Amino acid sequence: MQSSVSVPSVRPSTGEQKGEEHGHLYHVILLDDDEHTYDYVIEMLQKLFFLSLDAAFQHAVEVDTTGRTVVITCERPEAEFARDQIQGYGADPRMPKSKGSMSAVLVPAGQTAAI
Repeated sequence: MQSSVSVPSVRPSTGEQKGEEHGHLYHVILLDDDEHTYDYVIEMLQKLFFLSLDAAFQHAVEVDTTGRTVVITCERPEAEFARDQIQGYGADPRMPKSKGSMSAVLVPAGQTAAI
């Protein structure tokens, strides 16, 4: 008796199809402005990302001195949620000229030089 092995005609997915976002990491980058205080940045990062006071302060210093800071790196759905949380946090009540939330952008991990 002869047994035959059939070869599948469809190859398994490698997860690298064009347009597929699963498995790709994104940086959520908080952008600096002149409408929010250090206290606002620290408070926001502690509440939204559960950062320690020291870690949140370090991000506040970095965003103030360099114009940006990478808040979190994660897959796209979580990164979009994090960005939306930052952009929906609201104005800084400590500054009358603050009209709204801070800005944040998503950048594929490894491509932060583009911002």
